[in-house]
Formats: sequence, C-alpha cells, structure tokens
Amino acid sequence: MLQVESLAKSFGERVLFQNVSFGIDRGEKVGLIAPNGVGKTTLMNILAGTEMPDSGKITFENGITWAYLPQQPRLPEEGTLLDACISPFDSVAMLFKEWERAATAENHAVMEQLLPRMEALGAWDYEQRLREILGKLGLTDTKRSVANLSGGEAKRVALAGALIGQPDLLMLDEPTNHLDLSTIEWLEGYLSRSTMGLLLVTHDRYFLDRVCNTIFELQPEGLYRYKGNYDYYLTKKAEREEADNALAARRRNLFRKEQEWMRRQPQARAGKAQARIDAFHELQAQLQKPRCTNREIALGSGDVGHIGNKIFEACHLSKRFGEKIILKDFNYIFARRDKVGVVGPNGVGKTTFIKLITGELLPDEGYVDVGETVRFGHYKQQVPDFSPEKRVIDVVKDIAEQFSYSTDTGRQQLSASQILTLFLFSPEKQYTQVRKLSGGEIRRLYLCTVLVTMPNFLVLDEPTNDLDIVTLNILEEFLQEFNGCVLIVSHDRFFMDKVVNHLLTFEGDGTIGDFPGNYSQYREYCEMRDAEAELAVRSQKEKLVEEGRRDRTERPRKLSYKEQQELKDIESLLPELEAEQQELEQRMSSGTLSNDELVKAGERIGEIIRKIDELILRQLELEEYS
Repeated sequence: MLQVESLAKSFGERVLFQNVSFGIDRGEKVGLIAPNGVGKTTLMNILAGTEMPDSGKITFENGITWAYLPQQPRLPEEGTLLDACISPFDSVAMLFKEWERAATAENHAVMEQLLPRMEALGAWDYEQRLREILGKLGLTDTKRSVANLSGGEAKRVALAGALIGQPDLLMLDEPTNHLDLSTIEWLEGYLSRSTMGLLLVTHDRYFLDRVCNTIFELQPEGLYRYKGNYDYYLTKKAEREEADNALAARRRNLFRKEQEWMRRQPQARAGKAQARIDAFHELQAQLQKPRCTNREIALGSGDVGHIGNKIFEACHLSKRFGEKIILKDFNYIFARRDKVGVVGPNGVGKTTFIKLITGELLPDEGYVDVGETVRFGHYKQQVPDFSPEKRVIDVVKDIAEQFSYSTDTGRQQLSASQILTLFLFSPEKQYTQVRKLSGGEIRRLYLCTVLVTMPNFLVLDEPTNDLDIVTLNILEEFLQEFNGCVLIVSHDRFFMDKVVNHLLTFEGDGTIGDFPGNYSQYREYCEMRDAEAELAVRSQKEKLVEEGRRDRTERPRKLSYKEQQELKDIESLLPELEAEQQELEQRMSSGTLSNDELVKAGERIGEIIRKIDELILRQLELEEYS
C-alpha cells in the first residue's frame, strides 16, 4: 500500500534521520514513536507531501486513498463545520452535500432527482457514519462557521473529516490532543474495529497498545520495525538494546587490542597490514558515533524540602460563568504526597478549576487557604514565550543556576547543564537557540523550567501533550517519588494510572466526585455501577409484575371503573405511539430531514420508546385483575 525507501532529512548540519525504509500493508495499524526532535512530524509531513525529503523515494499503490491529520490542521477560512468535514474529492461526500443543500432549501424536485444516486452509492451509510463521528466528537452544530472554532474544535473537525472519508490509509499526528477521556476511548474502539490502514503518532501508550499491531521506532540512524503492539515492542526493544550493549562491549575490547597493535607501527606484509589499519579506523568511527539510547534518568527521590502540616484547603468554593456552573460548594483538604487527577468531559471547567486553585481566578463564594511553606509549580497548556534567540541553557540559568535533589547517598547539586542533560538535552542542543527546537523539545524545556524552581505543590495542566514517551517515563518516575502534592489534568490514561492515587471527577453542573484510586480503577467502578443500576431497574420491573400477579392470587378483585378506563386508554394509545415511532424512523431514513429536524426526531423517538415501556408495564399490572 505504501513503500518508503532510503528516506533522509536534515536541517543545515543537523541530521533528523537517514536510511529510513519501510512498508505498510493494507489494514496494518502502525504506531510511530521516537524521542522529541528526531522528526516524527517531519516524516509524516514528507509522506503527506507538505515537506520534501533530502533523498529517498515514496511510492503509494495505484488507486490508494489516504488522509492526513497534522498536529495543527488548517481549515478553510470560510464555510460551515460540515463543509470542512467533507472532502471535495469524495464523490459520495459531495453527493451528500448536494442532498443537504436541497433538503435545507426544501427543493423536492432536486431531492427526487438525487435519490437514485444516493441509494446506488450507499450515501445513507455515509450519512449514518457522518452523524456518529460528528456526535462522538461533540460537533453537533454542523451549520456553525469554521471562523468561530477554537484550536481544539478545529482539530476535532479535521479529525472528523479524516475519519468520515474512510481512506485506505489514515495518517494521524497526535489525534488524542484536545479530546476528553471518553472520546479517546471511543476513537480507540473505532480505529481498532476499522479496516483502514493506520500510521499513528501518539504519546498515549494505552492507545498504542490497543490499536496498533506494528510499531515503528524512528532514530537518527534509521527505523526499527516491531511486528506487535506496544507491550511487544517494549520487550523486543529491551532485547535489542541488550544485544547492542554486548556488541558495543565487544567492539571496545577489540578496539583496545587493535589500538595497541597500531602503536607498534606494523611494517611487515603491508597489504594485510593496510587492511587491518582500515578496519581499525572504521571501528574507531563506529565507537565515536553518538549512541541513541532512551536513557531512563532519575531525578532522585523527589525530596523538595520542608512542607508544613498545613498545605492547602479549599472551603465551600463556588464558581459560575453566567448560567454555567463550574463549582458548587466544593471542599477539599490536600495532604502530604496527595497525587490527585482531574477528569471529566471537555468544557466542564477543569482548567478553570486549576486557575482557582492557583489563585489566577477568584471564586464567587468560598476561599482557599494555602500553607506558608507551599511553593506552587504550575505547568500550563500554553507554553510561555521563550525568547527565540536565547540559548536553551540560558533559559534555565535565568531561573536557577543549580538544582538540588535527593539520592540514596544524600542531597546532590546539579548545574544548569546537568539539569538539561537529565531532560535529554545533549551538550550541543543546550547551546542551540530556542527557535530551532521542535514543539516537543520546547515542551520539555518548559517542564524543566517548572521543576528547577523546586516546587512542593505541582499543578500540571495536560503535561503529556507533545512530550515523547521517554520524557513521560522520566516525569512519571519523578512524580511517583515526589514528596509534595500533585494536581494533574490529563487525558493520558497510562500516565494517570502510574501517578495519581485518587481522582476528582467532574460530572457537570458543579458536581465533583472524589474517587479513591487511579483512572483504570475508576473506569471499572463506573462499568460496575452502570451494570448494577441497569440490573436494579430490570429487577424492579420484574418485581412489580410479580407483585401484581401475587396480589391477584391473594386478593382477587376486579378493576375499578377508573382503572378500566385507564386500560382502554392504554390499549388505544399504544398503537398510536408505535405508528408515530415507525413514521419518524421512516422519515429519518428517507434523508429529507434537516440536521435540526433529525435531532428533534431522534429525541422524540426516545421519548416514545420510554412512554411505550411505561404503558406496557402498567398494562400488565392492570390485566392481572381484568
């Protein structure tokens, strides 16, 4: 389906990658992972044709359709949300768009003319898929202008457009950014069930594990392929690195022997000696190459110094914006080593909550009481504007020349350069200007600047966005051992499972629950709770019917006149409701309804189904006495 041969890309003297070759088969789902700065996004852009490689060849199979979702998609400056989702190169999509225009204008002549083509091309299936995807991504107002969309909404619109077309190959760069947890889980299931081929860049390790059946690891010297999911990749990567380390050790031993031979200046048998000399220089060059390792660095125990018994207390906090309630009488006391995750749908006020905690916003009611020894470290979604001409090391030095942390042998002092090394900035990269950093590297630098201030209360708003998996592992280990408090808003389920010990769950309308456990435990609890609630409703219905039968046996009686009339009314009303339901379903499938009419019809069908269930249950009760 896609074949890549000997791809290479550099920026000036900086080599991003070289010797990259791979193929993707139909239906194969590939996860592309690499440290920040190696060029994941650049590789995706090259495949999509928005950047050119220095060398190499890219071949798509004839007739293949593909779609690309970049990290920061550009939508048309004009038009509606629906316009932005529909590809002008998709004949079914354009036919559906033509139908929508005719339906909106109530042009029945055009609709009748289009109907045979709609049925022949399966446009009704397209419409159903369109409604499902837009609904799951929270994009129900299809007539909304794209000019009024936020960055997160624009990303979801572009994602919807990529999914709706069902291409043979779908290329997605960080698709889970700007999605809430429930939407990520829906997307995970949708892509897992899909027959589309997939090339995916994401830091979400659960997503990689559950969706992908192949992992590509991109390194400057080339690309490694692992035929399995993310867990399989971790196992095989460890085996590969162990073999690489053994090979490196053998090379070093051989180099020492050959170096001694070189010192003796061999003169005899010049031809063979020259070959050995050439082999020595080749071995020396191999040993001098920087080895690309995903070093698992540790920042010690996370000892941040003294933090008092009184840390932070939120007392009767309430906040609203107009009619929208964010918090309602919220109370919470943070204890030492509290690691709290904040979860909930987009738009319920998680970031607003963070601003209330850190004092950036004032509550409408209530107050926060912060201990005197508390030092906040706030990592925000929006990266600060670092001076583009400033060197990376100077950004850190402007904040702190040294960083103190604990190890098993006592407290250690690190220089600014050592701090940056811990955050995977090579000595060369430390003296690079900020403007030359990738988006992920800037995020990593920002994280470094927050931690070097030695906070004892970390507030992290979507810290995993644009960070590579190696950096996430570093951050997770640090937070697990951190002696202060942590408050995290994140859509990364793996990260939350590794770090937090309980959750604040935003349910909407100011309601916040407190769950003791991590995210996976919370999901298990929700599934169990929903199953128990469904079972309770079913049991209650069965109990009412059984009680009706038993009452008739134990206390035989006849229906009162009022009950007889009620039964007659039910018997006449049920066929009417069923007929209305059938008519609405036929109208919805006909394609003649506008978007608003479809929504209203769907809501009415739901009301009818609930009413029919109630009437049938009451009918069964009354018939026991008739």
